[in-house]
Amino acid sequence: MTVPHGASCGPSVAVIDVDGLLVNADFTGMSSFGENPVSLFRERLDTAAADPCVRAVVVRINSPGGGVTATDIMWHDLRSFKARTRLPVVACLMDVGAGGAFYLATAADSIVAHPTTVTGGIGVILNVYNMEDAMAQFNLQGTPVKAGDNIDLATPIKPLAPEQRQLLQTMCDEFHARFCQVVREGRPEVDSNEPTTFDGRVFTARQALERRLVDEIGYLDDAVAMARQMSGAPHARVVLYHRTNDRARSEYAITPNSPLQGGVIPMSMPGLDRARLPGFLYLWQPDPTLEKQVGH
Repeated sequence: MTVPHGASCGPSVAVIDVDGLLVNADFTGMSSFGENPVSLFRERLDTAAADPCVRAVVVRINSPGGGVTATDIMWHDLRSFKARTRLPVVACLMDVGAGGAFYLATAADSIVAHPTTVTGGIGVILNVYNMEDAMAQFNLQGTPVKAGDNIDLATPIKPLAPEQRQLLQTMCDEFHARFCQVVREGRPEVDSNEPTTFDGRVFTARQALERRLVDEIGYLDDAVAMARQMSGAPHARVVLYHRTNDRARSEYAITPNSPLQGGVIPMSMPGLDRARLPGFLYLWQPDPTLEKQVGH
């Protein structure tokens, strides 16, 4: 991993981008370099930790969230990075910083939201579909051979029984409780007694600031300026870590990791694409076909 923009020859602020779905899997497709977002994030943190010129880090986030485990790994890695380097970290939320992306942001020392950011989404979702009628149209019938009544829990080939739904609900509730605890620990000024903050809804930047989910409304330049101030290096230059074939030209550049299949094959049926995402998600998901973007 190299620094494209201003060799690190003096005090610097490293900008690390986190874009797209947060899943612990390699992206594939025509516009993707096949990177695993979890692995790439860890690699960039390690590069920043090994660079003696880095005085602070800005994690630039543009993501609706992702898998529960992938999110938690990235959050844990950012906390570990802070603990071992003692470097200040500022999270900068761009278009979207919701679900697992906000979960990740809570590990930063401060959060700056763009004036038009959509954030929050403190909730969990498991997409379960009943494809029984759709399969019947194609003359298909599921005939699983199994041992253990619930080994096919949430299978799309039959309706979900009430007792099975309760099993899944209990798991969702546990993951949600963890999300809420992470927010409370990372954002102690948030009112823990306000249930609407934790019910999964998303907020504008202004609403998030009122609820103390973010510290400031501003732009990426403001986040960099905050990082410089926190590090005591007011003239630190901005550096980005990237592959040699991924030429970042400014701190807004990203590693392209969103495949184009959705544009080439626009049809995506919820349920049939279910295996493309992890089961439980910290994800703001207004469109269930979002899973098409994983591109497997």
